[in-house]
Amino acid sequence: MTVQRFIALVILLIPVFIAGYGIKLMRDTLFQILNSPYPSYYLQFLAGIISLVIGVWFIGGFILHRDRKNNKVAPKFQKNTK
Repeated sequence: MTVQRFIALVILLIPVFIAGYGIKLMRDTLFQILNSPYPSYYLQFLAGIISLVIGVWFIGGFILHRDRKNNKVAPKFQKNTK
């Protein structure tokens, strides 16, 4: 059972690292540090925003799914079952 929880933790850390990398890219753009795979600051900042949004979206979706399962969300966030 503990191995399964460890694997779940590792899987949840991947989006955290992706979001952190996005923040790093945006910070580097602010301080005008151009990283190697990006030809311009604009593309580097855009890649940072995309990485941050994807990471936060995945973590938020996971938390919402878990809370819906445990009935801990407000009525407007409950799934509509018709």
